[in-house]
Amino acid sequence: MEIERKFLIDKLPENIEQYPFHKIEQAYLCTDPVVRVRREGENFYLTYKGSGLMQREEYNLNLTAEGYKHLLAKADGNVISKTRYLIPLEHPKVIPGTPEPPDEYSLMIELDVFDEPFAPLMMAEVEFGSVDAAQNFLPPDWFGRDVTYEPKYHNSHMAMSGLK
Repeated sequence: MEIERKFLIDKLPENIEQYPFHKIEQAYLCTDPVVRVRREGENFYLTYKGSGLMQREEYNLNLTAEGYKHLLAKADGNVISKTRYLIPLEHPKVIPGTPEPPDEYSLMIELDVFDEPFAPLMMAEVEFGSVDAAQNFLPPDWFGRDVTYEPKYHNSHMAMSGLK
């Protein structure tokens, strides 16, 4: 089960170059349900995602480079290319009055900087272990608008329709 929230980013955090990153290329074979192929560096995946905006099923299967290229040729819409930075978020803040996470609790911010035709779009995703944790999360100050419930910011929609 994938539980994540998405936020627009207006300005990159300072010292972004200190964080690990990798290039991602992905395309969609189907959007209902979502069936995606993705390349992350030298790793290749076929992904199924169920319906939902913040919470949905997700299954990944490994592909060979040849299998990825074969399926990529069958994809519809735009191929999405982006750079993903991995930024640890230790001791995340929560909404006042909700249970504090344990001291050792940390999250990972996946900050995507999109290439054309979606540049200059930047979006951060944070995955959670529970719906409660996702709902009680207070984003860092550098995060912009929460777009979790706006389907146009799902990569599958962007691939087919752009940012309409």
